[in-house]
Amino acid sequence: MSGIDINLRNNLTKCRLPAEQAYSLPPSCYANLAVTGLEIEHIFRTSWFGIGRSDIAKNTGDFIALDVADQPLLLVRGKDNVLRSFANACRHRGARLKDGNGHCGGIRCPFHSWSYKLNGNLIAAPHMKDASEFDYGDYNLVEYRTAERGGFVFVCLNSNAPEIDDVLGDFLDVHAPWPLETLVSTRRNELSVDCNWKAFLEVFNEYYHLPFVHADSIDNIYMKPEPNDETTGEYVSQFGRTDGTGGLLQTEQQHALPPMPKLIGKAASGVRYTWLFPNMTFAAGTDALWVYEAYPLGPDKCKVIQTACFPPETLDAPEITEKLAAYHSRLDAALDEDLAALANQHAGLKSSDAKQGRFHPLLEANVAGFANWYAKKMIATNAH
Repeated sequence: MSGIDINLRNNLTKCRLPAEQAYSLPPSCYANLAVTGLEIEHIFRTSWFGIGRSDIAKNTGDFIALDVADQPLLLVRGKDNVLRSFANACRHRGARLKDGNGHCGGIRCPFHSWSYKLNGNLIAAPHMKDASEFDYGDYNLVEYRTAERGGFVFVCLNSNAPEIDDVLGDFLDVHAPWPLETLVSTRRNELSVDCNWKAFLEVFNEYYHLPFVHADSIDNIYMKPEPNDETTGEYVSQFGRTDGTGGLLQTEQQHALPPMPKLIGKAASGVRYTWLFPNMTFAAGTDALWVYEAYPLGPDKCKVIQTACFPPETLDAPEITEKLAAYHSRLDAALDEDLAALANQHAGLKSSDAKQGRFHPLLEANVAGFANWYAKKMIATNAH
């Protein structure tokens, strides 16, 4: 696939200015099918991307089938406790190996019964002794680079990309106050959303829309944020103080759970919003972590996965079922408000006369940071 045209390149260059001068992404980046193809080829197939929390495959033999930007993946926890990701395609004639999630002692193709160990090694291929010079070692599953950090899982389809720790930079240090690695997922929801994948992640990362979209639900909780952090990794992060917990609606604060263990100082007074490029974002609050992943299904539709996480100590508390329901309800209520706003935004972005806008340097700091990173990536497609 060819790179971007000169007009799009010039417009993306304006996204690379400092936040107080930067322009938003060109509307074609949200509405053009060819641009989505370039994103899949030059971002999702070349960069590390987040696929959620480690406990989606917690124990030996746990697996989950994932479809990420036109790539079917199979995530499996091995007997050595190592989490691996494979192409979800049999090495015989390409049949899909698994759907959904579950537990298995090995991986068996439902078509011709080729079987693999949890580490992807082929161990059975019925009748293939009749094939000349057939070597089992030549037909192990295609494996991708996989890493776990801070309780999150990252996958990279590109063997030449930098190491995950180089990509994350100071991510673990910035988030050290929160016990990210030990948090437990209580709910994982998958949904299809009628907007571009970037727009979904953007609305989660900006304060600007709060009084207009969430006036009666969560706006009163959030105070003016701090400037976003200077980070060394491929992510952006911004902290803001809250009046109560951001994990609950304004009218449900009586259900607040206790703070996370050992959470002190500034971290105990608000919420940190972080966007790990390209596709995973989360809010680390005083009492909970809520995570979103977004994957393109075309320019005007995306797959979104929402995960809510809590400390294991919290989940042992009395009346936890009722309290968790209030937290989950807050996520759903705010999401519904965002989805209506996103559908309306996407309708405008499809206009042939839609133009680039400008960012508020504080209230949209994370969004400006992503636009800068994205523009750099997309401009570089012309070099390929």
